[in-house]
Amino acid sequence: MAKKKDEKTNVMRILDQKKIPYTPHFYEEEEGPQGTRDYGVHVAQALGQDPKRAFKTLVARGASGGYYVFGVPAPDSLDLKKAAKAAGEKSVELLPVKDINAVTGYIRGGCSPVGMKKAYPAVFHRTALDFGTIYISAGKIGAQVEVEPEALLALLRAGTADITAE
Repeated sequence: MAKKKDEKTNVMRILDQKKIPYTPHFYEEEEGPQGTRDYGVHVAQALGQDPKRAFKTLVARGASGGYYVFGVPAPDSLDLKKAAKAAGEKSVELLPVKDINAVTGYIRGGCSPVGMKKAYPAVFHRTALDFGTIYISAGKIGAQVEVEPEALLALLRAGTADITAE
């Protein structure tokens, strides 16, 4: 099934509204290693992107009960201890897949840090600032946006930290 190239997502509408420049990228929805660490790498490669510039969105719940959003390069894994420290929590645990939609409004594989049901505290891996642009989900499977990391972090009021596993 071909993707419509001009189909805007909520993420794109929010970026337009906030006057944040972005480039949309679309890919065919196909059966890939979705839900695994390799899915983000698979999507980046399908779009001809450097997987280190493609940031997956992970949502965690802290010991206090609050939710946090983490942006991690596609090939990497979130280090829960480092993430907790960056969030100012005693501990964090990744949100179960069954809860992603209820908390964020997105589905697994299409979760974006932009446009969630609520604005949760966000932390991106420090390497986001190493690139002129990075890629994030556009809010649905089959679409990504390329955006300047400084503009994205400002929009999200997000910080950066070393939050990946060695």
